Amino acid sequence: MNIKTDISTDAVLTADTHLIQSFADLNLLKQDGARTVIVGAEGAMVRDSEGNELIDGIGGLWCSNVGHGRREIIDAITKQLNELDFYSTFYNFTHPTAAALAEKLAELAPGQLNKVYFGNSGSVANDSAVRILHHYNNRLGRPKKKKILSRIGAYHGSTHLAIAMTTPAYSVGWDHVEGLVHHLKSPHYWREGDGMTEAEFCDALVEDLKDTIERLGAENIAAFVAEPIQGAGGVVVPPEGYHARMAKVCADNDIKYIADEVVTAFGRLGHFFASQDVFGHTPDIINTAKGLTSGYQPLSATIVSDEIHEVISRPGGMFLHGMTYSGHPAAAAAGLANIALMEKEQIPEKARVTGKLFENTLRGLADLDIVGEVRGSHFMMGVEFVRDKETRESFAPEDAIGLKLARAAQKRGLIARPLGNILILSPTLILTEAQIGQIGDILRESIADVSRNL
Repeated sequence: MNIKTDISTDAVLTADTHLIQSFADLNLLKQDGARTVIVGAEGAMVRDSEGNELIDGIGGLWCSNVGHGRREIIDAITKQLNELDFYSTFYNFTHPTAAALAEKLAELAPGQLNKVYFGNSGSVANDSAVRILHHYNNRLGRPKKKKILSRIGAYHGSTHLAIAMTTPAYSVGWDHVEGLVHHLKSPHYWREGDGMTEAEFCDALVEDLKDTIERLGAENIAAFVAEPIQGAGGVVVPPEGYHARMAKVCADNDIKYIADEVVTAFGRLGHFFASQDVFGHTPDIINTAKGLTSGYQPLSATIVSDEIHEVISRPGGMFLHGMTYSGHPAAAAAGLANIALMEKEQIPEKARVTGKLFENTLRGLADLDIVGEVRGSHFMMGVEFVRDKETRESFAPEDAIGLKLARAAQKRGLIARPLGNILILSPTLILTEAQIGQIGDILRESIADVSRNL
């Protein structure tokens, strides 16, 4: 559908030459037609400056969980700004909205995760978890217990520390904290299983963790950080039982388990939090952002256990970590309204049904010649494309297969995210059955179209 808009595309793109986009080929953006101007959004749809209506197949960026234009959240933000526009949760100050949201998150989080530190992004949430655990070990007289275990394929953010925890592929040509983070093997069975059964592959991953702990020394390792499902590393679902087994090894070695639920929390997998309800374990820290406000305000939360908080709040030390906008009143109001809307409309519960329909619709693309693997769960899906199904040979980078497919889909009314040879789909959680079917049809047509021109 094409709807007239009064916004000048040329004027926006001229101004946009001063803007540095995130995770973009800045040289490619100099070319005509490389950028899309989004000017409006409603429900599961967005509108560009040319008047084209597009299904928001990436949910903003994994975050527009309740959909766009929800008056309940917009009105809550406006009301809050009229009452208290800003005050920081700094030193001895608090305010009602941040306190209420912290209480609500403690109610929703599993186990004894009852203490909440607010930031403004997933990167900050992951940085904060590490800083808190380093301070925690200092308070316990363990100054060497600082190393962090992550995984190949992980994505934990883009700050100097968070990018060190992220898979090395995201640091090519860039610097990051050296020597602090050690990467375990990728949990991607389809690519890394090498003839093993899935159970045997899980055993190998657990052994890799044990070997790494023995090599580095448990007395030197503060934490293992893991996404329940790897997101920007390619939407990789670990083998059955993986997280619970990894958590057990960590607990046996006094290593804290950080669950990066920046993407998976707030309904994307059908629950407010996925660690316990989907993967069967309760971490020591859960980090979240994105779906916490459904993108209506920048907000993150680092949710820590009572045990960790008891140590860092003992007499004789200061919590020397903070952000000006921690617990911003408008952001906290957005979080509360977003959660209330999810509970009222039972969005996580409905996502268990419609998310499975979405998952199965995408899995139906597996019959196409260049589709190697369709993976993910519910409203968090990835489709990997290969030159040869039998050998799983990848397309070369210069083939730009993901970008070609994303452009083909956009021409047909769907925004999908290209990631090398992968297309990522992480739409709003309010898709109708008709919209899910439409996404499946667009992807099938786009893949067939690109395949003909290879």
